[in-house]
Amino acid sequence: MKTRALLAWKSLKVIAHILTTLLFDLKVYGRHNIPRSGGVLIVSNHQGNLDPVLLAVRLHRPLNYIAKAELFENPFGAWFLRSVLNALPVRQGTGDIGALKETIRRLEEGHLLNMYPEGARTLDGQIGPLQKGVTLLVHRAGVPVVPAVIVGSFEAWPIHRKWPRSHPIRVEYGPPMRLDSMDSEQILRTIDKTLREMFDRLKARER
Repeated sequence: MKTRALLAWKSLKVIAHILTTLLFDLKVYGRHNIPRSGGVLIVSNHQGNLDPVLLAVRLHRPLNYIAKAELFENPFGAWFLRSVLNALPVRQGTGDIGALKETIRRLEEGHLLNMYPEGARTLDGQIGPLQKGVTLLVHRAGVPVVPAVIVGSFEAWPIHRKWPRSHPIRVEYGPPMRLDSMDSEQILRTIDKTLREMFDRLKARER
């Protein structure tokens, strides 16, 4: 990251740390499962609007994001997303080859990158069907895949609410997985099974 962007990221991280603690009693488990260096793909369920912040705020490494292209239409928003949050735009439903190449490039350069295999925020709080696009990225990038689950974000700020409300949120990172030697169906089944099992365990633990 450039120096100015790095300073902005660190400042925002401090603010986000305070707010997520006060408003959502955020607790994060399994941070030791994030490799200290090298390209890593974090695959997570998508509970609500807070998820990008929740996944990044307690990590020691900056997190790169894949975000829908519509969010980049505002000039200031585009600058903020690109320069501070390390986000890259993707045109959903179009087979965006440019976005795929940029994503692979960042992973090959050693960045930490997050994607949501569901492709959209949940409508009911449960994990929806996973999209096949994640398998192509896993094959092409050849980096460790870290599964992550979020519980409570749907209750705090779901897709249908205009503003967030206070609610406990928990995040857990699982052990890294090497999946690039598998075929596409195996990759999808492994990620799907892992996320659902982690999600159910985390929900049960927090009851």
